[in-house]
Parts: sequence; C-alpha cells; structure tokens
Amino acid sequence: MKTSKLTVSDILKRKHFEHIQIAAGHQGLNRTVKWVHVVEVTKINKLLKGKELILSTGVGWKENKSLFLSFVQQLIECDASGLCIEMGTYASSIPQEIINLANEHHFPIILFLKEVPFVEITQDIHTYLINQHYQIISTLESYSQELNKKLLSIDHYDEILKFLHDYLGHQVIFRINGKEVELVPKYVQQSKEEQQWFDPTLHPQQKTASQSIRIFGNEYAELSIVSIDKEISELDLLILDRTATALAQHLLRDLYVEEKKRVQENEWLKSWLEGEHTSEAIVDYLTDHEAELKPKGGFVSIFRFKSSKQYSNLDITYFKLLCRTIFEQQGFSTFPVDFRNSVVFIMVNKRDIKTWKNRMKIGIKYLMESDFANKKRIPNFLIGVGKFAENLSHMDKSYRTALETIKIRNQLGEKANSYFYEDLHIYRIISLIHKYSDLQEVVKEYLEPVIQYDKKYNGKLMETLKVYLACNGSKKETAKRLFVVRQTLYH
Repeated sequence: MKTSKLTVSDILKRKHFEHIQIAAGHQGLNRTVKWVHVVEVTKINKLLKGKELILSTGVGWKENKSLFLSFVQQLIECDASGLCIEMGTYASSIPQEIINLANEHHFPIILFLKEVPFVEITQDIHTYLINQHYQIISTLESYSQELNKKLLSIDHYDEILKFLHDYLGHQVIFRINGKEVELVPKYVQQSKEEQQWFDPTLHPQQKTASQSIRIFGNEYAELSIVSIDKEISELDLLILDRTATALAQHLLRDLYVEEKKRVQENEWLKSWLEGEHTSEAIVDYLTDHEAELKPKGGFVSIFRFKSSKQYSNLDITYFKLLCRTIFEQQGFSTFPVDFRNSVVFIMVNKRDIKTWKNRMKIGIKYLMESDFANKKRIPNFLIGVGKFAENLSHMDKSYRTALETIKIRNQLGEKANSYFYEDLHIYRIISLIHKYSDLQEVVKEYLEPVIQYDKKYNGKLMETLKVYLACNGSKKETAKRLFVVRQTLYH
C-alpha cells in the first residue's frame, strides 16, 4: 500500500478548518507537513526542524508589526510549512508587508475566522501523521519480507532491480563501478536514454534519489530512482535504502562464490609466477576472466603473515575478497595465489602506467585503515611489492623482486619505510652482502681459475680482462691498449 505526504492543502480539508481565509502564500499550499506546533513566542528559530504547521493566537506580537514581521521571517528561514492565526482575540489584521513577504516565499498564512480548539486540531493531525508513519513501517516491512524471499532464489541482481521498479513505478538506474549503466525498464536506444535520464535540461522537473552500495567500506555501486511526474516520498527513500542493502548482500555473495572458484585456478597462476606461460596464453586467460580488460603491464605483491598459525586462523577467502575490492578501486585486476603462510597477488594494471605506484600506495593505505584490519581480525603481516613489468610474461621477475623485498623488510623491520622494491636502493646491496658475507669468497668463486693460471704460467689474463672491461667490451680498443693484434687478444 502506497502512502502519500500530507500537505497544507490536505489539512485545510479537515475538521475545524471550515471557517478560514487564506491571506497569503496560495502557491505554497502543496508544502509538506510533518508535524503541528502551537507557538506563542516570537523567537523560534532554534525550536523548529522544518515542515511544521504553526498554530498561533498572535499573543506573542499582538499589534506589534515589527515583531510579527520578524516572526514570519524566522518561520520562512526554518522551512515551516505555514502559519495559522486565530483572528479576533489578539490579532485583528495582517499588515501588507507581511502578506507581501509570505507571497514572495510562497509561505501560506491561514486565518481562523472563528475561535477553534487548537488541542483538537493537533490531536487530529498528529493521530493522522502517526498512523501514516505506522503505515509506512508496515509497508516497508512487507516489502522487506518479499525482498528477502527473492534473495534466496534469484540468480541475478536484475530481478531485484525489476522488483523495485514494479513496486515504486519509478525509473531505476543501477551502476557498478567500471561497468555500463543499467536501466529498468530498458529502452531500445539505451545509450541515448541514459543520457536523458541524467540530463536535467531535458527534464527540469526530474526528481532523483540515489543510494551508494558499499562493500568492505568502499563504494562498489550506486542505485538510483528517477521520477518525472511525481515526488519521491519518504517511503520511496526507505525502500530504496532497503533495496540497496539487499543488493549489497547479493553482490557480496556473488563475489564470495567467485573468489572460491578462483582457488581452483591457483596452479595455473603459480606457473605464471614461474614464467612458464607465453604472452598469448596469458592474454587468453585474462580475456576469459574479463573480456574488456586491456592490460597495461603489471606487478606482483606479496602479503606474508608472521606464522602459519596466523595464516590458518584467518578467513583467507574473505581477506582476498577485501584486497580485491580495494585494489580494483585503484585500477588493478587482482589474481591471488596461496603460498604456505603468504598470499601472492598478480596485479594487472588497467590505468596509466605512470600512476601505478601511487595508486598501489593508496590501496595499501585503505587496507591498513579498513575496519577489518583495525578490529585485529587481520594479524600482522609483511607487504612486498616487486618491480613493474610492462610485459605480463615477465611476471616471474617481479615475483622474485617481491620476495627479495619481503626478505629485506623482515631483516630491517621498521627501518624499511617502503613496500616497493625499487625504493629500497642501498638495502638491496646490503642484502647481497648478507647473502655473500665474505666478498673474497665471491671473487674466488668466479676468478680463481684465471688467477691460478697467471701464477702458474706467468700470464696476463687478469690484466687483459681488466682492460677488456675498461674498454666496454671493444676488442679493437683492447688490442690497441695492450699493444697486441686481435688474434693474440682472442688467444
């Protein structure tokens, strides 16, 4: 059952309004009334919340025109619905300045020509308003129950959109971030119609209400209703909000199921990280998952938990879904791979390459500030972001540098102030020194045969090698500096 708003015009048709005169504001009789107040004081700007119909005997201003004018001005500023004055006892006439002010702002001023019981008027209207609110709650509850039944059986969210349209009669517009706008009902020339619904110049009387759909604290989609020929009521707004909540639940369920399916693809993705797939195979895989994806390079990021116990206690599917939601907002398609106590994400970039690093920083910031993380549901973990690879078949190089980043961050602790391999600079060299603690051993490993040959045969292989490297591999220049011919150099 639909409920409509109560207007000043509706109230004038009720009991006790038989003997009235509309002194001003005829064009404002369609103003909404949400409550009725009896007011006899002249300073009321802090007492009202808007949409109140005011009843008064005029005792507060009596025949004081300036006080009366100030009183009406305050009512207009507070967005009151109108003013009803009982004529005779304290008020005998309405000054022309006040009539002009009320007409200018379409503010109704109604005169009671006979004495009326204010208490009965307020009781009558308040009873009507309370019953109307009860009817709104009952209708909303009925709608919610039907909607919940549908959630258990529907396969696609478009059935929810159609249900909303059928119930309210308004045009429904739905947009998931990064996807085309969907209209219910649909039109043959949809692209032109989409523009029309969002163009206020084509429909100046258009009324619109929107509700964002948030998943894990991020705006994932937006649901709107549009009306051209009638107002959007309070009930419409409540139903819109309930529908948005139902859509969020349905979308989250779909995302969760989809994330479960991704687990089955883990082995293929591991082979990708090992560099075993060609560019063509990778493009085919990406096209199967996101037909319109136009990759612009990518990189690997690793989230390593402190221990296997922490990893096993975490809802990994939920964590991957959270990461996916956050990083897709920043222009990355994510492909997670499980490794013991780590989650490795292959991040395919969809936006400008120049901004990838800054967008990744924003995504990590959102992850660390999310409610899920702040409620200690995610244990401490290390983050390592590898080198950017413009060719997706080179993702193994990014993976190795991401592992090196994790290793360095684990050794340095809080001293490592970046998640990115390319920012670590000197720490990468320090890591190599840790790997080969005795650099003399490294030298011997590679040059020992040359050194021993020179000692045994009094040769000059080391000297030849030094000059050759100093000449950047130029054989002609090396032979010239050593005062030998090329054949001797080759020997």
